Amino acid sequence: MKKTKHTNLELKERLVGVTRVCKVTKGRRYFTFSAIVIKGNENGVVGYGFGRSKEAADAIHKAGEQAKRSICEVYISNGTIPHEQEAKYGGARVLIRPASDGTGIIAGGPLRAVLEAVGLRNVLSKSKGSSNHHNIIKATIRALSKLRDVYIISKQRGISIKKVYHG
Repeated sequence: MKKTKHTNLELKERLVGVTRVCKVTKGRRYFTFSAIVIKGNENGVVGYGFGRSKEAADAIHKAGEQAKRSICEVYISNGTIPHEQEAKYGGARVLIRPASDGTGIIAGGPLRAVLEAVGLRNVLSKSKGSSNHHNIIKATIRALSKLRDVYIISKQRGISIKKVYHG
């Protein structure tokens, strides 16, 4: 996962979810809030963050700051991804596939938020296994960070693009 400097980027923030957490002790109940935020510039840069606080607004702010620190770059070609990719994090499995123009983003929940924040316009995806938002987001970011273009592959291997395709 290639980290990027976030100082000069125009990042858009997406709030995926805020949950109220209750800790019960002998004396009383303690209520806190947990927030999940995705930040991206809709041009191949995305980051995620989780924040906790006694106030919901503070939790969202903390999550946004953490999302800025975890930004990474993703390769996009013509509004879609270069190849099919699958990734797993915890019990969540994510499958993303390239799609033709006009398809749109076929995804649900946190997976959709990540794909929109990256700037993808045509993608087919499927979330399998656990429906935990935290793990789905981490699996999606992991899958996106594994994407490589044919130019990148040819440069890494030191061979021509024709040889990458035909062996």
